[in-house]
Amino acid sequence: MSKRNNLFEKARLLHFDFTFSTKYNVSMEPIINKGITHSYEILERIEAGVVLFGHEVKAIKSGLLSLKGAYISTNAPAPAGRPELFLIKAHVSPYKQAGRLPGYDPERPRKLLVAKKELNSLIGKLQQKGLTIVPLKVYTTRNLIKLEIGLARGKKLFEKKEQLKERDIIRETRRMLKMNS
Repeated sequence: MSKRNNLFEKARLLHFDFTFSTKYNVSMEPIINKGITHSYEILERIEAGVVLFGHEVKAIKSGLLSLKGAYISTNAPAPAGRPELFLIKAHVSPYKQAGRLPGYDPERPRKLLVAKKELNSLIGKLQQKGLTIVPLKVYTTRNLIKLEIGLARGKKLFEKKEQLKERDIIRETRRMLKMNS
């Protein structure tokens, strides 16, 4: 019997319930920007990479990220001639095991990595009035931190009220059906 099988057998005998996670198979719970769907109508979704420091990656995988109040900004007339996207006001709390981090800004702008074709398409669509880019959720793919961004249109107040009324009607019909059955 190999060492690994022996460990599993001992764990089973001791009633431990655990799984081995290898270095390349680490997953995390997605961090979702919950309030965004109330304020915006999402028209298109795109996956983007994020440029981070090592301790920020560990902090995000630990769940120490807040997207509340975060937004995506462009530097459309870029000095190098290439437009870029940046994640602004996303709060990444310092990772405790990283030690002291003098001068670390938890809300620093973070560059987003998007394919050139998608980036040009997004910037072209941003020229339309009322469209913006918003962060939707953060997750891992093959041990890399990814950010799902969305091309969105801001909802007006009456649209928000309509959406709340529809939810209430659906909730009431479900309640009535549950009481009748």
